[in-house]
Amino acid sequence: MKRLITLSRRDPELPPFSAALAGGRRQRVLDLPLIAWLTLIWVLLWSTLTWANVITGAVVATVVCLAFPLPKVDLGLRLHPWGILVLAGYLLYDMYTSGVQVTRQIFSGHPHRPAVIGVPLRCRGDLMLAATAVTVSNVPGGSVIEVRRATATLFLHVLDADRPAALDAARRSVWRLERLTVRAFGTRDEIERVAEPPPQQRRTGDGGHGA
Repeated sequence: MKRLITLSRRDPELPPFSAALAGGRRQRVLDLPLIAWLTLIWVLLWSTLTWANVITGAVVATVVCLAFPLPKVDLGLRLHPWGILVLAGYLLYDMYTSGVQVTRQIFSGHPHRPAVIGVPLRCRGDLMLAATAVTVSNVPGGSVIEVRRATATLFLHVLDADRPAALDAARRSVWRLERLTVRAFGTRDEIERVAEPPPQQRRTGDGGHGA
């Protein structure tokens, strides 16, 4: 028997938090967060929180979404609860250790040579590029100053560029955060891509510039 309603958790081809209605040649996909938002607006317009207003608002929101369907857009966002927990835990740990390291650099008494380095990523999707850039920027000791979409490269300002080992460590940190970010929010293809070894750069022309 064909299902009348299919939720996105049962069909990976559907956008996250959506439901597909069977019937006709054209499948209708309902965006559940949008319906919830329209229902909330309906209740706010009536200024009274009652079951009648909630049910009526949900029905009106569903009818509006069916009558005026939005184009199907898949942003490529997937939510992996375990991956999100691992990413959050690692970020807290990395923020602490990086903060301690930056503090030691400030009070060490000898100058450090900062630099800008280019780090090529394995994922080329806009969403994962942006998510990785935000994740990297949240860790002390390095800030993203440019995202080059054409080559999927993050340009990162690092404080300690005195030793080649420090630059290699900065690149490995970016690749690790990319892997964790994709495992938390990426698609299956992107997760398989970050499981591969990271791209290796030539020692010359790697985007490093002394500041």
